[in-house]
Amino acid sequence: METNSREGFSIAKQIDRHPYAVKRRIVMGNRGAVATSQPLATLAGIQMLLAGGNAIDAAIATAIALTVVEPTSNGIGSDAFALVWDGQIHSLNASGRSPQNLPVQQLLQLPKMPDLGWDTVTVPGAVSAWKALSDRWGKLPFEQLFEPAIRYAEEGFPVSPETARAWKRVEQLFTQLSGAEYKPFQSVFFPTGRAPRAGEVWNSPGHAKTLRSIAQSNGESFYRGELADAIAEFAEQTGGFIDRTDLANHQCNWVDPISTNYRGVTVWETPPNTHGIAALIALNILEGFDLSKYPRDSVESFHLQIEAMKLAFVEVDRHVSDPISMLVSHTDLLDKAYAAERRQLITDTALSSMSSGLPKGGTVYLAAADQDLMVSFIQSNYAGFGSGILIPGTGIALQNRASNFSTEAGHPNQAAPAKRPYHTIIPGFLSIGDQPIGAFGVMGGFMQPQGHLQMVVNLVDYGMNPQTALDAPRWRWFANNQVLLEQTVPSEIAIALSDRHHQIQLTAETGAFGRGQIILKENNVLIAGSESRADGCAIVV
Repeated sequence: METNSREGFSIAKQIDRHPYAVKRRIVMGNRGAVATSQPLATLAGIQMLLAGGNAIDAAIATAIALTVVEPTSNGIGSDAFALVWDGQIHSLNASGRSPQNLPVQQLLQLPKMPDLGWDTVTVPGAVSAWKALSDRWGKLPFEQLFEPAIRYAEEGFPVSPETARAWKRVEQLFTQLSGAEYKPFQSVFFPTGRAPRAGEVWNSPGHAKTLRSIAQSNGESFYRGELADAIAEFAEQTGGFIDRTDLANHQCNWVDPISTNYRGVTVWETPPNTHGIAALIALNILEGFDLSKYPRDSVESFHLQIEAMKLAFVEVDRHVSDPISMLVSHTDLLDKAYAAERRQLITDTALSSMSSGLPKGGTVYLAAADQDLMVSFIQSNYAGFGSGILIPGTGIALQNRASNFSTEAGHPNQAAPAKRPYHTIIPGFLSIGDQPIGAFGVMGGFMQPQGHLQMVVNLVDYGMNPQTALDAPRWRWFANNQVLLEQTVPSEIAIALSDRHHQIQLTAETGAFGRGQIILKENNVLIAGSESRADGCAIVV
C-alpha cells in the first residue's frame, strides 16, 4: 500500500549503517547538488548553480560537458532521457528515429543488426533534450550553459583514468576499421594511432566549434542548419541513409512516466521505448519475498534478485519497442497480479529456460538538484563510441542505437524506417506520496535496470546510505544461467549460487557493473554520491 509519509524510510538514519565498501563519504548541503561520472563535468554544473542557475541549468551544462570529457560514452550525436521533479514527476523522451531510407529489407536478411556503420545510426536526440529542458525550466541563457564544455574542447583536458581505460579497450576495433566513413572518427579520437593515456591532454577544436553553433542558434543549426547539412552531406558521400528531412522532422516528446510502488516507495522510470520497465517488473516480482530476513550479502538475497530480473528481461525482450509497435501495454507488463503469477516460477535453483506469459507480439548518467527541482538525466552513444562515424570538422560522433533493432520478422522491435528502437538508457527517480526522495541512475547498457533493481533493494530493503548503496558489490545477469559477479562479492556466495545452478564468473573488471550516481533529499538537505567504479564525484553547495 502506498504511503504519504516518509516514516520507515529515513536517509539520515542510514548514514552510519553498513560501513563496509564505502570508499568515499557522502556529501551533503542544502543549496544545490550535482553528481556524475567525470569531475570536470560535475564542476561545469556547479558553476551554473553558483552563477544563479537552477538544477536544470546545472544538469544541461553537465551533460554538454560530458560530451567532451567522456567521449567514450556519449557525444553530441547521443540520445537522451530525463525525469524531472518540480512538485510532480515529468518524463522526457529525446531518442531519435531511424532514417526514412533505412535499407530494411536488406537488414532483415541478417541474423542480427550490425554493431557499427551507417546501418546503426539513428537521429541524435540529445541536443533537443538540452533545449527542451532549458525552455521549460532554465533560468540562465542557453548559450551560457555551453561555456565550460567549449573551454574543455578548445583548451584540452587531462583524460581521466576510467575514460582512458574505456578508450584503450576499443582502440584495436576502431583503428582497424577501413572505409571512408570511419576516417574522420579515427583522426579525431586516435590521431596517433592509439588511445590517449590517463593524464594526457586531449582536445577537439571541431567539437568546440559545433557546441558554439548549437549554443548560438538555440539548437536549430543541428536539426535544420549548417550542422544538419554537414551530417546529411557526409552520409550522402559515404553511403549513409540519414538526410536533412530526418533531422528536420526530429522532435523530443514529453511522455507519462511509469512507476510501481515497492514497499511504500514509488519507483519511477521512463516508459518504452526504454527498458526501465524491466526494473519495475523485477521489483513487482521481488516484492512478494521478504528480503529483510536475509542478510544483504547472502545467497538467498542474490538468488531472488537475479531470478526476478531474469523473468523481467524475458518480458522486455519479447515486448518492448517503440510504443507504436508494441502489442502489449506497459500496464499489462506492470500488473501486480501478473507479477504474483510469475513469482511462482522462482524456486531454490536457477531458471534455465523462460518465456513470456503474455501474448507474443556506453552511457553517461547525471543527477542535479536544488530546493525546487530534481533532475535525473542520461545520454549515450550506446556501445563504446557508437557507430564509428564522425562528421568531419564537427566532433559529432553518431550513436549506433539502431543496432538494438531486431531482425526477427514480426517482432515488435523489428527494424523499420522512422522508428525508435528499443533503448537501454534509463534515468530513475524515487518518491513517497507527494514528496521526492531523489534521482538515481546506473549506466551501462543492459546492466542499467539490473543496477536500478540493486540500488532500490540496497536503499529500501537494507537501509544503506546513498554512497554505500552505490559501492556495494554487484551481480549482472547475461543470458540463460550466466551470472557475472564482482570480485568483491564474498566467495561463499559465489559457491552457493553455483550450487543453485547459476553459471558464475567472477571478474575484477568493474566496468561490467555500471557506474551510478544519486542525489537524495530529506528535510531540505541534499545528500549525494558518485560511485567508486567511475572517475566522477558529487559536489553539494
